[in-house]
Amino acid sequence: MANAAFGLDIGTSNLKSVWFEQKREIVVVKAAFTSKAPVSGMTSSSAIDEEQMAKAIRDHVTEAKIGTRNVHIALADNLVYTKVVEMPMLSDKELEQAIFWEAEQYIPAPLSTIMLDHVVLRKNIQSSEGMRMEVLLVGAPTVTLQKYQKIVEMSGLSVASIETEMLASVRAIVTSSTFPISLIVNIGNLNTSLAIVQQGVIVFAYTVPIGSVSITRAIASDFGFTPEQADEYKKAYGIADPNVGAKIKRSIEPILTSLVGEVKKALAFYVQQYRGELPVTQVILSGGTAKLPGIDAFFVNTVGLETVVANPWQTLRVEGIPQVYADQGPEFTVAIGLGLKGNEH
Repeated sequence: MANAAFGLDIGTSNLKSVWFEQKREIVVVKAAFTSKAPVSGMTSSSAIDEEQMAKAIRDHVTEAKIGTRNVHIALADNLVYTKVVEMPMLSDKELEQAIFWEAEQYIPAPLSTIMLDHVVLRKNIQSSEGMRMEVLLVGAPTVTLQKYQKIVEMSGLSVASIETEMLASVRAIVTSSTFPISLIVNIGNLNTSLAIVQQGVIVFAYTVPIGSVSITRAIASDFGFTPEQADEYKKAYGIADPNVGAKIKRSIEPILTSLVGEVKKALAFYVQQYRGELPVTQVILSGGTAKLPGIDAFFVNTVGLETVVANPWQTLRVEGIPQVYADQGPEFTVAIGLGLKGNEH
């Protein structure tokens, strides 16, 4: 793993990278870095904006002192179609053929415009219909994949793999097949991804259009702040402070309540789908908003489950974490998961 590909999280406002080296039983951080992303991000089709994005990635890699050109990247979960499907037990060849017909049922776009992939999650599941298997179906628009690949290659890098942010997050958070049954809530800038993990694998995945930007805008509007000021207030006081925090909570409670509603729907689906199996025991929050003071208590009170904030730096056997990023585990979850690809624990 000495020259393994590094993980690059291309966010809407920041770039984050992690480059690991495996030393016996320990994973060592060779490089970790964060920098601002251009305002246009990956959304613009302008050649100038694409070159600006490529330059930002190139400069980021240089400043991070990453010594490999191979990179793992992720697509935002709102850009892809993800579905856990249950199918009869099939051989690899049969599955390759059957997955297309499954995709036609779940992907609301012409499959000629979609790149399909799948991962077998569990086999030999006993059911009333006989032995079954669970498969994670992922479909990404071909134009989106080509755009990401083009810009990353313009920066001088070689794409080793492309996956979803949720898959990367689960890799960073879930440490073994005996990991407690959990609902992971990965709060991004524009969207939040929900995943229920059972026996170390995803059994449910869903994305909702609620993110940290919505929270920041609500605070900015109510307090008369700029987005930058609102972001600082959000981080400093959260919803735990009895004075300012109480006012912030009033501003953002409708957003958090809507998110909790989606979490409850996911839990209800799990109970219905997996009757008789062990229940979800905890909620795990990841992403920068997971560090919002008091948000874990809010989830405990409204969802009724133990809620913890993910910090892969602490839960993984990792050494060499840069001190400046030591308390930024939630923000680095996707980058860490990408950096670990090929070195699954």
